[in-house]
Amino acid sequence: MKLRLPLVRLGVAAGLLAALMQPAWALEYRSTGRVALLYDAPSTAAGKVSIAGSGLPLEVVVDAGAWVKVRDPNGRLAWVERSALDGPKNVMVKVDVSLIRQQPLFDADVVFRAARGVLLEISQESDTYGWLPVKHADGLAGWMPAYEAWGK
Repeated sequence: MKLRLPLVRLGVAAGLLAALMQPAWALEYRSTGRVALLYDAPSTAAGKVSIAGSGLPLEVVVDAGAWVKVRDPNGRLAWVERSALDGPKNVMVKVDVSLIRQQPLFDADVVFRAARGVLLEISQESDTYGWLPVKHADGLAGWMPAYEAWGK
């Protein structure tokens, strides 16, 4: 009996260590490449929940082959056909106004202002300090703080 208790503790410690060593799952977002219907089940015969406009970023919850369960910017869960999620990587402004700056610095010149709900394309990889390089549909480009965007 005395020998079993340390083995149990060792097993528990090993299990905890293994759990801590697993990679953290990052959120995955994909953008619609066209207007897409969102359904309440993975079938075109299911009930229609809403319509997602072209370029809308959606959080991937479950990837099930031809169908993907997603969360929209309002937090609603729905299913969408995988073929609809082939658009360029976009983010949506989630603050009242985001100042898009010339460089990834808070004191850099403002290139343009983007209002809540505006879609911006991510033009390259984000920097290590929490800035996203974004591009507006009219061609203006700059940097925005990542915490002001949904879908990053």
